[in-house]
Amino acid sequence: MAASPTKNTVMYYPWHHFVLLPAAFILAAYGVRRYVDVAGNDSEDSRLWFTVAALAVVGLGVLLMLRQHYAITLQDRIIRLELRQQYFEATGQSLRPLESQLTLPQILSLRFAGDAELPGLVQAAVREKLSPKDIQARIQDFHFDHMRI
Repeated sequence: MAASPTKNTVMYYPWHHFVLLPAAFILAAYGVRRYVDVAGNDSEDSRLWFTVAALAVVGLGVLLMLRQHYAITLQDRIIRLELRQQYFEATGQSLRPLESQLTLPQILSLRFAGDAELPGLVQAAVREKLSPKDIQARIQDFHFDHMRI
């Protein structure tokens, strides 16, 4: 029997961490440095290096914003788990059979419901194909999520 790992290893996305991000840093730094050398000249070189530097800085910003995407994806996963737990505590049954019939926006809306009304809302959302706005309109005991990014 193989021993199970005892350490949590760091996960890297190779294209992001080892290719795109370093390349964007290098290109941004080089572009800014070259532009500073020719700044003030109204020449093609000046315009070219300004464009290269600007595009590199914007690209770097986009790559850094991917962190936000990763965080929101993780939050969606955690919300699914929280809703499964809340549903189980309220009903004693697993949400998984019904979860496949719910969309992510419906699940995100159901998280605002209190324990007493959650089972009925889940059934109504599945049966009536309620939109997220309709689900939120039916919630009587609204629990706002102040920690969502």
